[in-house]
Parts: sequence; C-alpha cells; structure tokens
Amino acid sequence: MTSDDTPRDAHPYVGMWVTADGFIRQELLPDGRYDEARGNRRSAYTGRYTVTGSHLDYVDDTGFTATGDVRDGVLFHEHLVLYREGDPRARQGARP
Repeated sequence: MTSDDTPRDAHPYVGMWVTADGFIRQELLPDGRYDEARGNRRSAYTGRYTVTGSHLDYVDDTGFTATGDVRDGVLFHEHLVLYREGDPRARQGARP
C-alpha cells in the first residue's frame, strides 16, 4: 500500500518461487518482503527485497545480504535456481 492507502500494482516477480526439487520455497510478497521455507521449516529466512530491472537485492531480518537475478523466467538467487510455482521444471507440491 502507498501512504494514501491506494493499492499498487504487484511487481511481476511477486509470488512463489521454488527449487526443482521443491525443497526451497521463496515467496516474494507485494510489500517488498520475502518469506523462505526450507523443507518442513517454514519461514526459515524472512526479510525484505528490492528490484532494479531484473536484479534483486535481499536483506534478511538478521542483516545478512544476498542478491538474485531473473533471466528467462528463472530466478538465480546466489547458488539457488528457482522456478515460478507451476513451472513444469519444478516439482509441484514437493516437500521432503
């Protein structure tokens, strides 16, 4: 929301991103926050992100920083490769 409570358009990267095995699930929220689950551990990492073009900068709630880039619809986040939820390259609903 903006300061005048007018809803803003969600960025095209907002939504759930998952690794091919479904172990890591990173949700980019429309308010500039993210929530990352690992296996059965919900909210393993949370923090904020900003987008500049196709580049993402992350700062988790402990102060750790990371980066990511979206190329051809794939999110390369440090050593991770994440696909949009629903992408056939990602196992649907996979949980260890």
